[in-house]
Amino acid sequence: MNQAYKLRAGFIFLFFCSLYLIILCNLYAIQIRQRSFYINLAKQQYNVSITSAPERALIYDRNGQPLALNKMSLSAFILPKKIEHIEQLEPFLKKHFPKALQRLYKNKDAHFLYIKRKLTPEQLALIEQQNITDIKILKEPNRFYPVESSGPIVGITDVDNKGLFGIELLCNNQLGGQPSIHTLEKDARSGHFYFTKTTTTNGIQGNSVSLTIDANLQFLAFEHLKETVEKYQAQEGAVLIMNPQTGEILSMVQWPTFDANNTESLDIAYTKNKLVSDTHELGSVMKVFVALAALEEGVVTINELINCQNAKSTFLNGIKVNTWRAHSVIPFSEVIQASNNIGIAKVAQRLDKKLYDHYTKLGFGSKTKLVWPGEQKGFVNPPRNWSKQSIISLSFGYEITASLLQLAQAFCVIANDGYPVKPHIFLNEPSNRNQENPLYQEKTIELIRDILEKTVLQGTARRAALKGYKVMGKTGTANLIINGQYNHDHNTYTFAGIIEKGDYKRVIVTFIKDAAQKNLYASMVAAPLFEQIAEMTLIHDKIL
Repeated sequence: MNQAYKLRAGFIFLFFCSLYLIILCNLYAIQIRQRSFYINLAKQQYNVSITSAPERALIYDRNGQPLALNKMSLSAFILPKKIEHIEQLEPFLKKHFPKALQRLYKNKDAHFLYIKRKLTPEQLALIEQQNITDIKILKEPNRFYPVESSGPIVGITDVDNKGLFGIELLCNNQLGGQPSIHTLEKDARSGHFYFTKTTTTNGIQGNSVSLTIDANLQFLAFEHLKETVEKYQAQEGAVLIMNPQTGEILSMVQWPTFDANNTESLDIAYTKNKLVSDTHELGSVMKVFVALAALEEGVVTINELINCQNAKSTFLNGIKVNTWRAHSVIPFSEVIQASNNIGIAKVAQRLDKKLYDHYTKLGFGSKTKLVWPGEQKGFVNPPRNWSKQSIISLSFGYEITASLLQLAQAFCVIANDGYPVKPHIFLNEPSNRNQENPLYQEKTIELIRDILEKTVLQGTARRAALKGYKVMGKTGTANLIINGQYNHDHNTYTFAGIIEKGDYKRVIVTFIKDAAQKNLYASMVAAPLFEQIAEMTLIHDKIL
């Protein structure tokens, strides 16, 4: 009996010793070997990291007027794991926010789910009227754009306030800064209170951006452009204003455009800055640069008589050439003033491959160094690809495509005494004025300026004249390609010009595409628009 008792006691003792040893081993494993694992697990359960983005910096025009502001928007959300009244929520979402309901079905275990961000006043009122307790409202930072016409330049941000295109994209890091990251520790007993807060990463405030754009000019130019496009029921139009002495872009407007504050049904085609991203065959406005090249190379003089055949149609080396009006024998200067295709083609043939060299020297076929997302470099047909037709086509603006910014840049060379300038849109960016060698001799520039002034006073651009100011410019009407062929009923109408008074200079380009009315020329459409824009600019700048 005593022996049996001792055996049972010994067994029990060994059992508890073994159990104690197992507990010690587990405690060792938990406290020593797996210490890091359990610490991290605790942190995941009771530590929360939150990211706090700084307020996005503003975008200003040259005068300090905001082009992009911040405002608070309201968003609706739900907590799928804590829904209390699904019988109310489900039919409401099905009727008014069906996409949100679909997301809810797919993410029933989510902690957080947006119903709709950037609520409209109508949507907010609808939610408030229903008074569904499962739907919560959240304030979020959002952008507001006070100048509608600047949309393609300034761009927009997405729902997370990150730039999508334009300046918002180009300067996204500068404007957005860097977020702060905070670690919050939750009280395990209550589950609601945070008793420590540690900043693990200090954020950096974003820096504002100032543009060369003048918001007032932008608005006024936009109104004139819109009126002209609607008058002629045109497909689109654009206006560009530059300071040729500095390369500053003062205004870039296009129609149609988009409302940056209402992007519910955004047409992506309207968000492009078409003055930079679209290229066109611009027609007779390119005769200016043929004349510039011919005078510089000495293949013609300003008073040389050119036989224009006294016909509206003729053949040059077996190639048919049409012109808008018949002229007989006229001085070369009048070939430009009258925009005669036959006369300019004859002079271009003397230049031959050198015409290509001059086009590329002026920047055609290359990007303008504006550093703009989506900028196109255009195209100049190189001599190795020329047909018998090519030199003739190139003489009056075909087989060469250019953006309106490239055209303005080339006119800046004429306005700036032969020196090139780099177009730029950021204020206080250094100008490269006169830092490079002139592209053309002073005498050549004087001759071409005289031709362009007489084109306005006596030639095809008389509707661009402004009394009391020196205006130089050239019209260009070009056929559009429709179904693979040039169509005389569909055209672009361009005017590029320079307006001066004393030391004051501005280069202005106006462009209208595909008007509903037929039998129009740039002299009827783009030149009068230039006159309106130029007069408005002079009044705005107080140049009397």
